[in-house]
Amino acid sequence: MPEQEIKYTDAFEELQQIVEEIEDGSISVDQLSEKVKRAAELIKVCKKKLTATEEDVNKILKELEN
Repeated sequence: MPEQEIKYTDAFEELQQIVEEIEDGSISVDQLSEKVKRAAELIKVCKKKLTATEEDVNKILKELEN
């Protein structure tokens, strides 16, 4: 699934699932690298969406001030 199509909540939930799998030891050493790479991608998606949302909110607030 391309990054831009992932919703923030979906990315965050998948990230939480990966963290839980790592914490409870259900991921094999062979899968660990793949899971960490996927987690990094998900973190980038979440960060990008949060930054875009913050910019939108700031823009709206500035418009309201005028």
